[in-house]
Amino acid sequence: MPHIGPGIRELRRRRNLGIRRLALRSGVSHSSISLIERDRISPSIDTLAAILEALGTTLVGFFSELQQMSSYSPFYEASELPEVGSGEAISYRVIGINHPNRQILVLHETYAVGADTGEAFSHTAQEAGMVIRGAVEVTVESNSKVLRVGDAYYFDSKLPHRFRNVADEPSEIVSAINPPTY
Repeated sequence: MPHIGPGIRELRRRRNLGIRRLALRSGVSHSSISLIERDRISPSIDTLAAILEALGTTLVGFFSELQQMSSYSPFYEASELPEVGSGEAISYRVIGINHPNRQILVLHETYAVGADTGEAFSHTAQEAGMVIRGAVEVTVESNSKVLRVGDAYYFDSKLPHRFRNVADEPSEIVSAINPPTY
């Protein structure tokens, strides 16, 4: 699986854009873009989306193109799972990003101590997951429950939802979302 940075650099070069021009268009600093392109830092989803929008593509389009650049294998080493979260407080690593005709988004989610997804949000999908380490409070509409190792959830993502690590250690979830959002 190619890294995100070289993929962004290739898109930028195809569009004959310098880093500073892309920075102006995207609202992301040129130094951050440079670090992202060299895979020195992983962009947050919002930052990546802003850069890709400035390049005239979307998250789905970008990852589809990355998928085409790599050969398919049904197996993934930990180092091959691209980071699409902030990588700091909340990490979202995508499993199977290059699977042909991918119909689900499978994530390995890691929440630092006290990490919170913020205000409840919604999107068009269905979501399921299982806590594999720690404890996560999951809120769906007005229903909240602390899920511990082995506990799981499944809900319609159109309902406002939020996740918060309530353990005194990092918590982890393996989740699936259909249809894939990136």
